[in-house]
Amino acid sequence: MARLAASSKLQDSYTEALPASRALYERARRLFPDAVTHDNRRMQPFPLYIARAEGAYKWDVDGHRYVDYWMGHGALLLGHSPRQIADAVSAQALRGTHYGACHEKEVEWGEWVCRLVPSAERVRFTASGTEATHMAVRLARAFTGKRHVVKFAGHFHGWHEGLEIGVRPPYEAEPEAGQLPEVVDLVTVLPPNDIVAVRERLAKGDVAAVIIEPTGGHFGSVPAPPSFVAALREETRRAKALLIFDEVVTGFRVAPGGAQELLGVRPDLTTMAKILSGGLPGGACAGREDVMSYLATKATAEENRRAKIAHAGTFNGQAIRFANQQAAKLRYGMNEILARESVPWKIYGDHSDWKIFFGAGAPPRDGSDQSVQDVDWRRLDAKNAEQSRALRQALILHGVDFNGGRALVGTCHTDEILGQTVTAFEAAIRDMKEEGLA
Repeated sequence: MARLAASSKLQDSYTEALPASRALYERARRLFPDAVTHDNRRMQPFPLYIARAEGAYKWDVDGHRYVDYWMGHGALLLGHSPRQIADAVSAQALRGTHYGACHEKEVEWGEWVCRLVPSAERVRFTASGTEATHMAVRLARAFTGKRHVVKFAGHFHGWHEGLEIGVRPPYEAEPEAGQLPEVVDLVTVLPPNDIVAVRERLAKGDVAAVIIEPTGGHFGSVPAPPSFVAALREETRRAKALLIFDEVVTGFRVAPGGAQELLGVRPDLTTMAKILSGGLPGGACAGREDVMSYLATKATAEENRRAKIAHAGTFNGQAIRFANQQAAKLRYGMNEILARESVPWKIYGDHSDWKIFFGAGAPPRDGSDQSVQDVDWRRLDAKNAEQSRALRQALILHGVDFNGGRALVGTCHTDEILGQTVTAFEAAIRDMKEEGLA
């Protein structure tokens, strides 16, 4: 694999172009661990600092404009600051932001969730996706009386210690810094898409729940075959374990009712965030009424102790088709460039996203060559940090920003913006070749 030198023409150009970002980074280094407020924003030699955003574009503190494919880490299906959302948020801010009481809008919001999401018989709002998955696991343990949870290697379900293991190589179910071994010991990490391994683990009879990103780990970087998800539903039902769909990424993005609507598989519990809150903080756990009833108050103190989960929280509370279509166009155009430039990568994806397989070993035949079906999941999940960082820097210099390995498309990405993106990608690929990195 090509290696990025400590200093290179590309990195020097990046540093020279962004003096105001660099200055903010120096200030941030005195405040935040790693100088950032989110691990995914770490970048060498320093990250980009943004001043404002609108539609498909954002502007950095140095005045440069970028086509944005972060889309709020997946939260912004309609792009940055769409007028209808901006107007609604502004109007509500004038009415009050925290009543400390029930209100009509939370009822309306809950009705929409239950109307759209097939598994949602009852719903409870949270402040984040991490809180939602934490709630789902606790509900599963309360309802089944069992203790163990099964998850899949490479799948991310938030940063709480009950599930934040086996996400990165070597994918072991081992405690990380600050995690309690006795908590981690209650979680089994299985290889993705291996129904035999699932069946063998469920046979022990101690599993409360199996949790999965239903389109596959890391925004579908390792795709989950629909047949596997359907088999998982049958195996969990047979073992009297609950099936949890983590739809924090897929909810309202791959279909109005999430991946469960698209796949025709109904889980027992569903966790949501991101698009659920239109880019603002928020999440939810929804599912079967009998399982969600463990959040309801019981008649006596003794019943509450045995069968109620306490939950308080200060902040609980045909776009898709177009975005999918635009993402497909973009994947095709980028693969055409890789084929023409003989670069051994591949762009792939299924819905309103695109991901880069740096380890493809050969360029795509043409734009339609996007299949990664027979690729080992570990190769797809590999991070390729140096190439990823260099490509992101190259694209930033040509007016496009994404997270270095995968990107998300919204309704704001028009054909004109796709054209700008493809042009920038071609220029970035040539920069990478000049550096010996492609």
